[in-house]
Amino acid sequence: MSPLIRSALTALMIFASAGAGSAQAPESTLKTIADSGVIRIGYSAEDIPFSYRAPDGTVTGYSTELCVRVVDLLKQKLGLAALAIEYVERTPSNRVAMLRDGKFDIECVASTNNAERRKSVAFSYSHFVTGTQFVSLKKSNLKSIGDLAGHTIAATSGTTNIGQLNSINRTRGLHIAVMPVESHTAAFKLVAEGRASAFVMDGILLAAMIAASDQPDDYALSSDALGRPEPYGLMIRHDDQDFKDAVNAALTEIYRSGEIEPIYNRWFTKPIPPNGINMRLPMSSELRELFAEPSRSYD
Repeated sequence: MSPLIRSALTALMIFASAGAGSAQAPESTLKTIADSGVIRIGYSAEDIPFSYRAPDGTVTGYSTELCVRVVDLLKQKLGLAALAIEYVERTPSNRVAMLRDGKFDIECVASTNNAERRKSVAFSYSHFVTGTQFVSLKKSNLKSIGDLAGHTIAATSGTTNIGQLNSINRTRGLHIAVMPVESHTAAFKLVAEGRASAFVMDGILLAAMIAASDQPDDYALSSDALGRPEPYGLMIRHDDQDFKDAVNAALTEIYRSGEIEPIYNRWFTKPIPPNGINMRLPMSSELRELFAEPSRSYD
């Protein structure tokens, strides 16, 4: 190698090293929260009983209450006299982009934690487990996945459920016309009006929508699931390990102290606002095991 080339390469290495040293790392969420005294929570307007907006505008639900308790423990960890909560509405289709763009700090709804989604975001320890099912009108007599063959089926854009439906449709050759819809409410309405034969979504969310409907006896939840049960987690940004560790430490305290029991029961075994629906869903043994071992992986 000539002295001239060697000199040029050395200069490039020094320049690259200097540039890397001057790059600004993103500020940690914990520091931002501590400096501002505000934490921004992503919420849903329609995911009863996890996260929804009441008629008076209040954001409420199981995931919301759990996150409010996490915020209280974060406040103690940071030694803050007060920590205000700012609620930011998100939808299934924009939630990942909004989180990554810094529109909110943590999403407290019902987002499935799986390997594909973890390519884009990170998750806390789980707070619920459910599988993908479908809802249809009872008179349609659709019970199994095979019964969906040749039908128009609605699914919410930006969810893992639509991916599961597309995969099953391809592998089993069911000739399903998959209809992407912007919101759960809109998809359920398509079924109610007979414009879609079924709506594919997390079983627990479908059960809640049926219970909250004007005519719950008109609907049936499928006997089949489209995949194995998957956990819900609180969604946070990648590369923010300190914040993730703090959230997980708070959840561990809530779970192992037994505080999670009354929180769960308030939303799944008792009438909930605004219409007094009751999910009548006692805590499963699987969920109890998860709370006893929060770091358990489902992959």
